[in-house]
Amino acid sequence: MTTRGSRPQRTLAREAEVRGIGYLLGSDVTVRFRPAEADSGVTFVRADLPGRPSVPAHVRFVEPRERRTALRRGEAVVEMVEHVMAALAGLRIDNCLVELDAPETPGMDGSSLAFARAIASAGAIEQDRPRETLVIGQPVSVRDGKATVAAYPGDPDRLVLSYQLDYGESSPIPAQAYFAEPSPERFLELIAPARTFLLAAEAEALRAAGIGSRTSEADLLIFGPDGPIGNTLRFPDECARHKLLDLVGDLALVGKDLVGHVVAHRSGHTLNAELARALLAQESSRDPAEEPASSSAPEPEPPAMDINAIMRLMPHRYPFLLLDRVLAIEPGRSLRALKNVTCNEPFFLGHWPGRPVMPGVMILEAMAQAAGILISHRFDPDEHMAMIASIDDVKLRRQVVPGDQLLLEIDKFRCRSRMAEAHGLARVGDQVAAEARLRFAVVPIGALAA
Repeated sequence: MTTRGSRPQRTLAREAEVRGIGYLLGSDVTVRFRPAEADSGVTFVRADLPGRPSVPAHVRFVEPRERRTALRRGEAVVEMVEHVMAALAGLRIDNCLVELDAPETPGMDGSSLAFARAIASAGAIEQDRPRETLVIGQPVSVRDGKATVAAYPGDPDRLVLSYQLDYGESSPIPAQAYFAEPSPERFLELIAPARTFLLAAEAEALRAAGIGSRTSEADLLIFGPDGPIGNTLRFPDECARHKLLDLVGDLALVGKDLVGHVVAHRSGHTLNAELARALLAQESSRDPAEEPASSSAPEPEPPAMDINAIMRLMPHRYPFLLLDRVLAIEPGRSLRALKNVTCNEPFFLGHWPGRPVMPGVMILEAMAQAAGILISHRFDPDEHMAMIASIDDVKLRRQVVPGDQLLLEIDKFRCRSRMAEAHGLARVGDQVAAEARLRFAVVPIGALAA
């Protein structure tokens, strides 16, 4: 559903300029960022071509490429727009003319940092039009082999992104993940500096094809068997951060703010653009009768706990944190929580290849974690650990597969001394997927250490 968001559109307060060398052709490139009118969006202008043709920054103009995102309208082509788009979207610049005097943006150091700093130094002004927001109302996922990217309904007025990167045990790039709720400040500090990366063999193949003639190991991250060659990491998880940066730039081609939760696993530019198209297609196919009668319709209730609050209480982390948000909680009595089941859950790699089904024990673990939230309201989680003592009366009634939203309902909760018990129910829509009776021993953390 598209709504008029709560924030006004923004453009630059003054012009900004960045000069650098293009990765593809090795040419000197100057890119100028200029203020633009409200509702005009981001437009790339080829100032080096007769008539200064322009290309709107929208997914309908994406030209298929490997390892990058390109835009084309007519004879005007702009290569490698993703880092510029990420900088604009990350700093919430909605309307901008991006003029360049070459077919590609400058590569800089392989990150968005130079663009983001220039944009930030130019400043932003608010405009008298509200920014459109696309609220993800239903799960949408796209897949290509082992790569997936999915969008799920999330908390009101928030976009949460997570990227999981795993190229296997033989890769010199270790498995890693990065989770972010981007704001302009966090984007500039934590995401914009993350640089593009590739393997040494890939770099040699590109050079043999005439690409990267003026690019060295100092200009991006090239991984050999022992790690980066001639360079050092800015963050331990810099590769996952850069893939999330690419995701920000590619999803900005929707042309609207997004509200929801986007989860990616090994996805690249082509798959990111496919998700952007799928979101717009879902939006255009929505029955108008389903839309609210007016913009004054009540906003959905915010969750009782978002993922950040859950992580403050629970010791679990990826890949074993199986809760995305708590919808409602009545301390000491009941709780309702949500788990978005995505194609990139690690257990789907073996359960089963070609026919992914969530293992029943993982559904039970999700129930146990939901019950753990209730327990943490009774016992200080900094001093106690709830451990499963028994699971009884287990019934598995429905398969849970990628794209499902697992609603976890915990009730009949009670505590006695150092024991806790509850009844758990897992639903997908109106169908019961599983239920069980759970019992826990609540143990002082000091006793575990001993």
